[in-house]
Amino acid sequence: MRGVVMHTAGDVRVEERDDPKIIEPTDAIVKLTATCICGSDLWPYRGVEPADHQVMGHEYVGVVEEIGSEVRNVKVGDFVVGSFVISDNTCEICRPGFQSKCVHAEFVAQTIGTQAEKARIPHADGTLVATPGRPDPELIPALLAASDVLGTGWYAAVAAEAGPGKTVAVVGDGAVGLMAVLAAKQLGAERIIAMSRHPERQKLARYYGATDIVEQRGDEGVAKIKELTGGYGAHSVVEAVGTQESFMQAVGATRGGGHLGYVGVNHDVQIPGIELFFAGIHTLGGPAPVRRFLPDLIQLIWDRTIDPGKVFDLTLPLDQAAEGYKAMDERRATKVLLTF
Repeated sequence: MRGVVMHTAGDVRVEERDDPKIIEPTDAIVKLTATCICGSDLWPYRGVEPADHQVMGHEYVGVVEEIGSEVRNVKVGDFVVGSFVISDNTCEICRPGFQSKCVHAEFVAQTIGTQAEKARIPHADGTLVATPGRPDPELIPALLAASDVLGTGWYAAVAAEAGPGKTVAVVGDGAVGLMAVLAAKQLGAERIIAMSRHPERQKLARYYGATDIVEQRGDEGVAKIKELTGGYGAHSVVEAVGTQESFMQAVGATRGGGHLGYVGVNHDVQIPGIELFFAGIHTLGGPAPVRRFLPDLIQLIWDRTIDPGKVFDLTLPLDQAAEGYKAMDERRATKVLLTF
């Protein structure tokens, strides 16, 4: 099968890889219908994380082609959406809703690589969720978004306790930040402030429910949020970037007693303990337990209540994956969908 391999920073190639096979009785083989490039894939692409012939990709939808003898929840022929973290969905950590910290957790990006024609998904019963039927083609991008960016943005909004009567500020205008705007709207937030300098992303943020746009960053961004909220700061803040500036901006924008949901994969972020101490805020985040939200998100998409698929603004065949990485790195694309 064909699959994306990152040889080293900036060197992305589509190569022949071995077809996956059932190894454990809890495995399933999925023939992928679509996959995509994530903002977090840019960290190794830019050399921030090491890459040495690394199989790439962790977002995926497709049709179950084969199952192990112990798989019960999905069957051959099912169209499925999978989380970017493997989980059994039954352990003591999964049951309260933190499947990304399952005792069997492993990252699809580091071990499986779903920018490929097929994938072996361990713990299929706890990782995959079948859709109500075969989706119409126009639903494929939206369902693919649920595999990571929608689920991650939704978790961020939930962690920030977005809801009725709340003002939500979203730091980051990439795919996850835009999905957090969508989630905050669905959760009933009264006011949603998207922090963005990119005109096209601002338009999409407004489409998904943003009521205000703030272009300032850092201390200026914090000051603007406070100006818009009567000096208090936002009740709920989402951090969806992962840099030092964005994280401290998010902390500063959260009002005393407010909630910060952080989902940006951070690199070299150093949080001064004294600043966090005197901020007096609630914090929750990390790798999103997408599996917790998948059934509800799939139904919202199926019913056409939400359309997260609009976050994909460039579609390319798998063989042009290198161009997709380049486009996202240069911010010519928010998120790239790869087809077969």
